[in-house]
Amino acid sequence: MRFLVASDLHGDSYWTERVLQAFTDEKADRLVLLGDILYHGPRNDLPQHYEPKKVISLLNDMASKILAVRGNCDTEVDQMVLKFPILADYIYLVSGETTFFTTHGHNFGPQKLPAVLPEGAVLLAGHTHVVCDKEITDPETGVTVRYMNPGSPSIPKEDSTPSYILIENGNAEIKKL
Repeated sequence: MRFLVASDLHGDSYWTERVLQAFTDEKADRLVLLGDILYHGPRNDLPQHYEPKKVISLLNDMASKILAVRGNCDTEVDQMVLKFPILADYIYLVSGETTFFTTHGHNFGPQKLPAVLPEGAVLLAGHTHVVCDKEITDPETGVTVRYMNPGSPSIPKEDSTPSYILIENGNAEIKKL
């Protein structure tokens, strides 16, 4: 199974279409959204192509292929208009021999790792809008995990390039949109 992972679309129709095109081009089986799907929140500028109703339509058309977690800008109102669950704090994925813990990043992230992660697991989180791929060792447990963040295509920060993560057979790589 191939998973394409994206985060922090923030209601931007242009970048949602680009992510969906990458999903098609990569022949992915599931689209994993790491939260902040429709709204930009009070700390971010309005995305250039802010059209949440169009994003709703685009994503609902492929609802059966989407796995999503709740971002800090996602609410119960968003769940009322989306045809796939978005209110989970995290989802576990297993690909090959690798465990992936997918979350938005505002509750768990590189500074606060989930206690349940086994050695060699991958923490997938968005929230910061900064693309990242690095190893992190939990100072309390000594467990080393890989932290990956696809950034935000619609509101990238710190000169990040719009990107996504592709997972297949336990391998994960960051790819540019």
